[in-house]
Amino acid sequence: MLTKTKAIVLHSFKYNDNRLIVDLFTLDRGRMSVAVTVSSSPKAKFRKNLFSPFTLLYIETDYRQGARLQKLRDASIAYPMASIPFDHKKASIVLFVSEFLYHALKGEQESRSLFEFIADSIQWLDIADDDFVNFHIVFLLRLTLFLGFMPNLDDYEDGDLFDLRSSSFVKTIPPHHDFLDIQESALVRTMMRMNFRTMHLFRLSRPQRNRLLDIIIKYYRFHLPDFPEMKSLEVLHALYSSPKP
Repeated sequence: MLTKTKAIVLHSFKYNDNRLIVDLFTLDRGRMSVAVTVSSSPKAKFRKNLFSPFTLLYIETDYRQGARLQKLRDASIAYPMASIPFDHKKASIVLFVSEFLYHALKGEQESRSLFEFIADSIQWLDIADDDFVNFHIVFLLRLTLFLGFMPNLDDYEDGDLFDLRSSSFVKTIPPHHDFLDIQESALVRTMMRMNFRTMHLFRLSRPQRNRLLDIIIKYYRFHLPDFPEMKSLEVLHALYSSPKP
């Protein structure tokens, strides 16, 4: 069945000399993998750079229910990026977030609200002139809403601890070690209330940012089975070499 939809590139890898396997998150079909023959020829239908992480595409597939790989008939850019491919900081953030989504959305079915959140986030980052240093932190925290384990902020009071296992703020020390102290719990609560437009109001030092990212990844591992080590995490940790926020 011919299917036309929007798609976000999560990941691609080389299958042989001129063939890629591309993992997509689509508007109408959720997670989808396609096999693509690429070429550097000027007349090539598909070029490799079309399938860079976080590229937004219009695609047409010969969709077959239950097939592991779908056949890609056509693909074109849905949103031409103005800055991400040319800004090493943005490109590093995109590399990390796309790898994160590749693992986090493994079993994700069609969700228009999730697709629109990711697509809107990409476009916000692309047009941002400054104050995007905490983009990945805010993105991953807000992503929990769509994946079903967003922490409940309603019952938070000063002095509470955040229980990573139960996704809740608690007033007493849990019977395990997977909780945050008072200061880090307050930090998570503050960042959960941020969005891309307001996150510049809160400044994190480089150590705080890296620590918070480690906490978020640990939190995801409690709620997503077999969440692996992130290959791009070390690059992101080293991204902002200055100790300033």
